[in-house]
Amino acid sequence: MHNNLFVIMFIIVFQVVNFAQNKSCCSTEKDVSFSSFSNQKEFRDIHQIPAAFTLKDAKGTMITFKTKDDKSANAYFVKSEKPSDKFIFVFHEFWGLNDYIKKESDELQTKLGNVNILALDLYDGNVATTREDAVKYMQAVKQERAVDIISGAIEYAGKDAKVGTLGWCFGGGWSLQASIMLGKQGKACVMYYGIIENTPETFKNLNAPVLGIFAKKDGWVNPGVVGNLEKNIKAAGKNIVVSSFDADHAFANPSNEKFDEAATKDAKDLTIKFFKDNLMK
Repeated sequence: MHNNLFVIMFIIVFQVVNFAQNKSCCSTEKDVSFSSFSNQKEFRDIHQIPAAFTLKDAKGTMITFKTKDDKSANAYFVKSEKPSDKFIFVFHEFWGLNDYIKKESDELQTKLGNVNILALDLYDGNVATTREDAVKYMQAVKQERAVDIISGAIEYAGKDAKVGTLGWCFGGGWSLQASIMLGKQGKACVMYYGIIENTPETFKNLNAPVLGIFAKKDGWVNPGVVGNLEKNIKAAGKNIVVSSFDADHAFANPSNEKFDEAATKDAKDLTIKFFKDNLMK
């Protein structure tokens, strides 16, 4: 009787653990790209279609710059009022470089002051207003092209520029990737609920300290995945600070039904302080 009860309990526990692992597409260290997430209906559905929004009195303008593949790239550029060698590369999330991202860029420049903001367009001019288009544009992003866009932005900023990076969701991973590419020019990396495939070796060229902002209820970039990222960055001898909020994925997006106003304010305060401490000095 006791043996049978033990077997039954073991089976139940095994099934529960197995379900929990399979629920998240980030439950292992492999295949943690946002393109793979977009194949899951739950991930698509958690991104609410953005409410119509047009940025008025924009501080910045759209520009183009050359890329190494003999093409050009787009960016929203908010120039410092005074000459500055400090830049922040901003990376859009699921929907593309829309007016919400431009608004965030304007706000960032206003709060920090003497810094240039360059919000990069990794969708090459495409902005999604439906989940289907967002998935299509995200899956169409080729690693080589995105790297060329970031490399072009680094050249645009100049070899003496001191650069911070910031991104959300899809852009959170690219914020981290860009800071790795920047090497010694990288001074501060902020990533909101983003991830890249990683081992300690991934971070050998990372110079910038990292602020990782995550959501405890995130079913994709879950606490296990965050813990693995933190472990690997520290194993590489680099610096990371993790702040996890009792919120869900995309909690800082005002168009998301999971939007958490209090957590967003706290996360923004942390972001501004992090840039002031590591980039602006």
